[in-house]
Amino acid sequence: MRIIALKTLITRDISMNIPIISAAMDTVTESKLAIAMAQQGGMGIIHKNLSITKQSAEVRKVKKYESGIVQDPITVSPETKLSQVHELINKYHISGLPVVDGEKLVGIITNRDLRFENDLDKPVASIMTPQDKLITVKEGASHEEAIEKLHKHRIEKVLVVNDDFQLRGLVTVKDIRKSKKYPNACKDSRTHERIEALISAGVDVIVVDTAHGHSQGVLDMVKWTKTHHGNDVQIIGGNIATGAAALALVEAGADGVKVGIGPGSICTTRIVTGIGVPQITAIDNVVNALKGTGVPLIADGGIRYSGDISKAIVAGAHVVMIGGMFAGTEEAPVNRCDVTKHGSSDRYFQESDEIEKLVPEGIEGRVPYKGPVSAIVHQMLGGVRASMGYTGCATMDEMRTKPEFVKVSPAGMRESHVHDVTITKEPPNYQQS
Repeated sequence: MRIIALKTLITRDISMNIPIISAAMDTVTESKLAIAMAQQGGMGIIHKNLSITKQSAEVRKVKKYESGIVQDPITVSPETKLSQVHELINKYHISGLPVVDGEKLVGIITNRDLRFENDLDKPVASIMTPQDKLITVKEGASHEEAIEKLHKHRIEKVLVVNDDFQLRGLVTVKDIRKSKKYPNACKDSRTHERIEALISAGVDVIVVDTAHGHSQGVLDMVKWTKTHHGNDVQIIGGNIATGAAALALVEAGADGVKVGIGPGSICTTRIVTGIGVPQITAIDNVVNALKGTGVPLIADGGIRYSGDISKAIVAGAHVVMIGGMFAGTEEAPVNRCDVTKHGSSDRYFQESDEIEKLVPEGIEGRVPYKGPVSAIVHQMLGGVRASMGYTGCATMDEMRTKPEFVKVSPAGMRESHVHDVTITKEPPNYQQS
């Protein structure tokens, strides 16, 4: 029996364990949903309808949450007042802080140390666990070694240090549990040193996109980011639907391209402007142009059922971007009309400050509450795995090359759906409404 592997590339250098990312929509992806997507093995693209500070903060929340080892823990100095420690613990919902003097680890202070302390003007040094009593592991130690120390000493945290006893990270029981609970979790190879505030916040991918990605503004921004930040960050450009657009983005430095002009559930671009390309045709146009470049293709929009993901992959996509299906999930943010209107005008090249003068290329609608996003991802991946089984494909690369398309008439499509019965209970992976 062959094991089906869903691992795929999203950019030249970044791979994921599943072929799904969430859309950069303000009703879909902020830190909460990005964390949930990472736990499932995918990725969330945090929307830009936020201030730079807020968007960077959302990125930091994801980076702090996802790793088995906290690479860049919050620290205090020996002179820090206990009142400030209280503030940090409450602000970041953590139970302890390493104490560093310069770069050298000199102690740790936890909730246990603070529990019965009334004088909050005291310095941390007066009550912290000192250096000679710290439980540490060397940089590069395995999870098993960290778990052994946590268990042996009945503690919840173990500090990671280098040969000079400089702090390099922090392992907690909670992080170990998360790693075991979500074995497919998508994690980056570098969580720091990565346009300015976002890179410093640890972002893995920057998406430069508008409704018309084959435009000078997008090409210039992709080129500027690549020139100024080299390989510190991977860049995805879009949205496009032609081979010429794909090659222009690759030449500008894009590490991935995003395909889709008007296939989204709330998008009216094709009707309002008369412009667009059916999604499978667009994917085919772009994938042929990308041959030999090593640049992956992200299919953005048009996904209603798990079978649509399989079709997009067979057409040549490495990854699909999903928006509407994730709106209304437990982790999706609540919509904010003010940022939505500003973000839409920016995306569709409209500069008027008066909302009445904007020409919309989408609609506002309601979606039902859908529960946790993990349940939706589970159903989607189940459908993709079944599709790979039917076509005899064990990997995403095989799925992109082995199966063939057949023409389906309107009558054939009606035959494909449930017919001649009244559905009394819809399954979680099929809704006709």
